[in-house]
Amino acid sequence: MKIRSKILIIAGSDSSGGAGIQADIKTATSLGIYAMTAITAVTVQNTSSVKSVVSIPPNEIYNQIVHTSKDIKPDAVKIGMLHSSKVIDKVIKSLSKIKIKKIILDPVMVAKGGSKLISDQAIKLMKKKLIKKVTLITPNLPEAEILTGIKISNKEDMILAATKLMTLGVPNVLIKGGHLKSKKVYDVYVNKNDIKIFSSKRLNTKNTHGTGCTLSTAIASFFSCGKPLKKSCELGIKYVNSAILTNPKIGKEHGPINHLNSIELLNIYK
Repeated sequence: MKIRSKILIIAGSDSSGGAGIQADIKTATSLGIYAMTAITAVTVQNTSSVKSVVSIPPNEIYNQIVHTSKDIKPDAVKIGMLHSSKVIDKVIKSLSKIKIKKIILDPVMVAKGGSKLISDQAIKLMKKKLIKKVTLITPNLPEAEILTGIKISNKEDMILAATKLMTLGVPNVLIKGGHLKSKKVYDVYVNKNDIKIFSSKRLNTKNTHGTGCTLSTAIASFFSCGKPLKKSCELGIKYVNSAILTNPKIGKEHGPINHLNSIELLNIYK
């Protein structure tokens, strides 16, 4: 497989391998993209719960981003877990330094098991300063509700929340609808010129750990090598759906998805 482009992933580590930086690297690699990383935190977790979160010093996060990009300039940046206002502040400064135009923000706030992963002060700073610096934000319904204060119960509410997010300065919004109780899953893409509702079959499985990390990295991967943003969202959603459908059934609770679903292994295990 030929490397198509390069992305820098700013995110936390997941010791269980299903989400965070581990999911991001697997996703980018399986899509033919070269992945670089700036790790923001080390989490101790499994498919049942998050036991602890250890922060990387904010200056070292800044150094990872700037020093790496000085040598290998990324074609796009994906941002995941930013758990404190000090971390967000350093990430904002590093983005101003490296000057990358294509930036995807997945506003990670709560783990699948329900554990909170970001402080209230950090959420305020994200809304005030970070969101306006990114190309696309990809919140799920609980995250969109926290960021907008809008209770989301249907597709119309998702569009309303996306429109409100745009008032914070982000030009493109993709709200993920997996939490809606509906027969199909609706993901809503909105910018000032377009509204697109992606409809997918709901797959009956609890093995969805890391879907948000995976989707945002898949979008960044397609976007980094020249695909239009809306098309990148469509392709990213298809990739995640295939990964959920072929999940390996690992773990006791919210198990991981299959990041290798895009790769055909040519009989090497025979």
